[in-house]
Amino acid sequence: MGHWTDLERATGCSVVLGPDGGMRAACAVRGRATGTREIDALNPRHLVDRIDAILLTGGSAYGLGAADGVMRWLRERGRGLPVGPAGIVPIVPTAVIFDFDLAPGGKADRWPTADDAYRACTAASASVAEGSVGAGTGATVGKALGPRAAMKGGVGSWAATGGDIVVGALVVLNAVGNILDGSGAILAGARGADGKFVDALTHFGRGGAPFGVGKARNTTLAVVATNASLDRTGLESLAHAAGDALARRIVPYGTLFDGDVVFAVSTAAVAPATPLQAEALAALAVPIAVERGVRLARGVRDIPGLADGG
Repeated sequence: MGHWTDLERATGCSVVLGPDGGMRAACAVRGRATGTREIDALNPRHLVDRIDAILLTGGSAYGLGAADGVMRWLRERGRGLPVGPAGIVPIVPTAVIFDFDLAPGGKADRWPTADDAYRACTAASASVAEGSVGAGTGATVGKALGPRAAMKGGVGSWAATGGDIVVGALVVLNAVGNILDGSGAILAGARGADGKFVDALTHFGRGGAPFGVGKARNTTLAVVATNASLDRTGLESLAHAAGDALARRIVPYGTLFDGDVVFAVSTAAVAPATPLQAEALAALAVPIAVERGVRLARGVRDIPGLADGG
């Protein structure tokens, strides 16, 4: 995978590239304020049976155009869906986050372009940078009291193994909800006037409005990747299992104001021991990826991050 990062303007994108022959894929749409492209291709009933890459990007709906750069990079390398004499069409499902809260002046006037996503492809490697990079550059979490009382979110990654089966998780945290640690305590979230964390569920339960009603500016995106030979229906179940794991660490999760999407991809190289093995490994990997996404995120402007220290 590869990132393109613009720290000055607090935005970026992250690409997950499949092998030359593509990868099986499915998804689970858990939020109700999504911004996506080519999601239909992930339906198990769709003609396309493999995809070539996944792009996660800032810029809200404006950022969807960055996928053109990933398609160009893949096409130059002859990777895509064969369409006869016409050649190939790279398949690149894409999802976006709303990251304009940290844009200079808070204006929707910058986002990753096709050239930026092309650069992310060129920079791709087996090493995964985390924290305030790529699609997580302008991400924040804990916005129950508004964007200025939030904390920095970011990119986190982890993997779990069982025998020959591997499940890796990549998350981009830009949630309205708070992030919890393994004990259920708030790790990063909404900060009250006294500097203490505010329980988001209690706030909403009392009728508190999330940063002004009607403003959908939050999203958690995730990719779980495995070598387990799951069909697309099995991958859809894997995506839901990963979404369940996210819901245990992000509270609340998948709200009306979140555009949460979970992608599941497979190289289909190894038969799992049981149908539940990959789902169990996802449930182990995703929570750690979530924690790393906030623990490694550095603050931007007036929004603090846990990696700042102190």
